[in-house]
Amino acid sequence: MNKLIFENYLLVLKSTVEVFVHGTLEASNKEVKDLLKSSLNCILNMQEATYNEMTKEGWYITNNVNTNAISKTIEKINKQ
Repeated sequence: MNKLIFENYLLVLKSTVEVFVHGTLEASNKEVKDLLKSSLNCILNMQEATYNEMTKEGWYITNNVNTNAISKTIEKINKQ
């Protein structure tokens, strides 16, 4: 598999999710809304599968966030 192809595919999927979310929110017709919701679910599944494959290949590396850092951020937000 080619890392560059996967990176671009993941970006396309993320952009597509945004379009379908907005379409679902704005749809005034139940049938259209249901179709968009169903399609959104499919795209989310494709994004998850792509992410999992990239992670397996070592192409998408995530770092665990320290619990203390999360708490400090929440405290900072609450003070604002």
